[in-house]
Amino acid sequence: MKKILLAVVMGSTLLASGCATQTGLIKKNSQTVPKHSESQSFLFWGIGQEKTLNAAQICGSADKVAKVQTVQEPMDIILGVITIGIYAPRTANVYCQ
Repeated sequence: MKKILLAVVMGSTLLASGCATQTGLIKKNSQTVPKHSESQSFLFWGIGQEKTLNAAQICGSADKVAKVQTVQEPMDIILGVITIGIYAPRTANVYCQ
């Protein structure tokens, strides 16, 4: 019974966490490799929390920002599943022209 319950909890946690990518496409021509990549820590699935990243400062000016992206990398997902969503990191990427 305990094994079944554990499997149900782990499976539902894995399905609830899922992979997520949000992309803000500003200009179509962008680098394929991000100029800046930063892991951001969130607690309790990140509900009601936000982190700020100054893309204009990273790229040199606002005109040079091509794309901003937030990704749940495989390691981010694994950490979220292990902690049952208490710790839920995401990776922010900034692409410049």
